[in-house]
Amino acid sequence: MTSPSHPTTPTADRELDIVVYGATGFVGGLIAGHLARHAPDGVRIALAGRSVGRLESVRAGLPARAADWPLVVADSDDVGSLATMAVRTRVVLSTVGPYARHGLPLVGVCAELGTDYVDLTGETLFVRDSIDRFEEAARESGARIVHSCGFDSVPSDLGVLLTADQAHEDGEGTLLETTLHVRRMRGGFSGGTLDSMRVQVDTVRGDRSKVRVAIDPYALSPDRDAEPEPVGRIGQVWLERSADTGSWAAPFFMGAYNGQIVRRSNALAGWRYGRGMRYREVVDTGRKGAAPLKAVAMAAVMPALVTGFSTPGLRQVVDRVLPSPGEGPSEKSRAAGEFVMEVHATTTTGARYVTTVSAPFDPGYDGTAVMIGEAALALVLDRPRLPEIAGVLTPATGLGEIYAARLVDQGFTIETRRA
Repeated sequence: MTSPSHPTTPTADRELDIVVYGATGFVGGLIAGHLARHAPDGVRIALAGRSVGRLESVRAGLPARAADWPLVVADSDDVGSLATMAVRTRVVLSTVGPYARHGLPLVGVCAELGTDYVDLTGETLFVRDSIDRFEEAARESGARIVHSCGFDSVPSDLGVLLTADQAHEDGEGTLLETTLHVRRMRGGFSGGTLDSMRVQVDTVRGDRSKVRVAIDPYALSPDRDAEPEPVGRIGQVWLERSADTGSWAAPFFMGAYNGQIVRRSNALAGWRYGRGMRYREVVDTGRKGAAPLKAVAMAAVMPALVTGFSTPGLRQVVDRVLPSPGEGPSEKSRAAGEFVMEVHATTTTGARYVTTVSAPFDPGYDGTAVMIGEAALALVLDRPRLPEIAGVLTPATGLGEIYAARLVDQGFTIETRRA
């Protein structure tokens, strides 16, 4: 590949543009495949992991244009190898989780070296530790540490951002009641997501002081005392008939974490969405027949998983039944995947908006590969047009509208309308 012409950035003279760290994992391979098919000519990409042999196998299965991608050996237990990797590239894309167990050293070296970073985490405690330990270093070096660039939490974060932007453009004030509805979703449950949940459950069992952080809706706020709600959990309704969609609905199992990211975005943006915004996420189950029972069953999924992971004896049963890290559904199964999500919001003037974020991809696999792949490409190719901010960021604050446009170019629908 020929070297692209990049605008000057603190890392513009580095040897590589993107390193996919964790390329030998299931999702890592999908991300490498997306970049091999869609990265413009001249973007310098490398694959990284612990085993050269496994990296060679992954590279051999990619399109021919990836045949000369460099292979980088790095191990999360060897900080020196992580630093050697990070200093060679402009962006590190990390899929190596659970992040609380494996991720902090890499975030640290990227923050120190001014290397941009994106990941797929959905782990509150990891992101909180990342903020507390590396925010200052990232700001000083100019690094953008952008967490949660997959199905956790891109649709939520961009959906609320674009809703608030449209209300602002229309002169309709800021957001008040704001609810993301999962209207339709079909796809596999990621083994990596489950493993992250296991680690977080184990962490709070070992340190009960972590419980309040994990469940605090504003746990990731840069200024917790400035937030409108006291420390503690916002009440969750297990079953409701939604006024927004007319559907029966239950809390979305990823909603607690996604909400923490959205609230961090709002605070980092100077509460541009509105200090009075109240945000939550639900999954719609329909209007008739068994829809209420389905909603109750879905509401019980997360508590049941937490109980299973927390209870000796049950833990072994749950671990045998659920997918393991590195596993994933077949290509045929993934091809049937899709998701449709809607952000319904009321503003301070009484205006109502609906933002749709949807894609014809399995959300946890192919869709996530597109989301994080395009996040990395945005940092490489669009950096001068991205929000002028460094530190520990979110998709909305670190990548913003330019990123949303990239996803639309890849087949996503992202549209805001007056309700």
